[in-house]
Amino acid sequence: MSISRRTLLHSGYVAGVSLTALAGFNFARGYSANAGLELVSDPNGVLDLPKGYSYTVVSTPGEIMSDGFFRPSLPDGMACFPHPDDSDLCILTRNHEIWPNITDGSPFGPDNALLANLPEGKLYDTKLDGSPFFGGVTNVIYNLKEKRLERDFLTLTGTTANCAGGRTPWGTWLSCEEMQLRAPDEANKYHGFVFEVPADATGPVDPVPLKAMGRFAHEAAAVALETDIIYMTEDNRTGLFYRFVPNKKRRLEKGGRLQALVIKDWNSADTRNWPLDWSSGDARRISAGDIFEVEWIDLDDVEAPNADLAERGHAAGAAYFCRGEGIEYGIRKGERGSIFFNCTQGGVSRTGQVWQYTPSPREGRRREDREPGKLTLLYESPSADVLDLCDNLAIAPSGDLILCEDGAGDQYLRGLTQDGKIYDIARNAVPDKSEFCGACFSPDGKVMFVNLQGSGHTLAIEGPWSNSPV
Repeated sequence: MSISRRTLLHSGYVAGVSLTALAGFNFARGYSANAGLELVSDPNGVLDLPKGYSYTVVSTPGEIMSDGFFRPSLPDGMACFPHPDDSDLCILTRNHEIWPNITDGSPFGPDNALLANLPEGKLYDTKLDGSPFFGGVTNVIYNLKEKRLERDFLTLTGTTANCAGGRTPWGTWLSCEEMQLRAPDEANKYHGFVFEVPADATGPVDPVPLKAMGRFAHEAAAVALETDIIYMTEDNRTGLFYRFVPNKKRRLEKGGRLQALVIKDWNSADTRNWPLDWSSGDARRISAGDIFEVEWIDLDDVEAPNADLAERGHAAGAAYFCRGEGIEYGIRKGERGSIFFNCTQGGVSRTGQVWQYTPSPREGRRREDREPGKLTLLYESPSADVLDLCDNLAIAPSGDLILCEDGAGDQYLRGLTQDGKIYDIARNAVPDKSEFCGACFSPDGKVMFVNLQGSGHTLAIEGPWSNSPV
């Protein structure tokens, strides 16, 4: 029987069916200059994958969740946690990047009629007209064995432009606001903060902004296992690379020091690598493999009511990075634990850079300057056909970096091996060709979860993730 994709999506049937990319279909065509894996066209028009990989649709937006609220639109950054009671289950914490001017995708339904069902004190902020901000987080319980969604529900709401974030070793999700709304001119409270959501939350949490972690165009965060220091990216063409040293480990609400990275012997560095900047005193030509020793400077007035934290940090010596986005901590074969992060529009072609920061053995402690941390440009995209605006990032069990594209035309998931080879791993086959985001792996490393932001699909992809395919 022939079933159209529209029928599948609207009936909900797709959400419980594993759709496998089988041999025999036409190979997908798109703008890619990468050799290696060939992608097979998906007859259901959702995701093109190589042979040996398959996907399941976990959810789509607009449906009623387990708590009675509507599933919000625009899913973005995610993390995956083991379920505390059942090894067949895992927990996804999922951001929703809903900006203030977006009127669709509210968890509260038409005319926000369900807002009255939200417990008192659980909405962070309202717009000037009194309507709620729609951004926030949903937690998803997914059955790995049965390949189906068990339940999902709202855990943070009333925030805005929750783009990405990061998981913590103590079982929470750091959800980052990218938009810096100013009170009382643009909102009733200030925005541009980090919020913490426990993975085991069962409903909306108290929306407490972690103001000591700074107010800026927050994108994503990663925690180093050895120190519990948190590293953060900023989605700004003249953004900084930050670290937060907490006063008390795993108690971020107790405050700490917010610092910015400085490249030694290159004050107020400009790492964008744009050709027009090479004659500037703040810029140099950087090649893949170049390594820099770093220092860290304390930042003042981190709540930045004037949204000028990056500008002041750069003037004090901090390096500029061009649209820092995806970031993750990991230990790859033969290496120490490192922080990997993307700069979406960095590079000569302005189509993306991938960086690695290897912390000092004395990171965040006295005499750190004797063994400084090191910053390495791992990879720079030569053109959009190879890598087009790398955004979110995940580390596969193989050690390859999985890069989510947010560019123009066909959108890919790309893999980057430890020896610098890049390859295609998936292509968005939905006609809107929207970005990939939120890539993360199940606790056993067998499933990668990812979002197609425009269509709102959350997908679970199975494949030989333990082996690099090229």
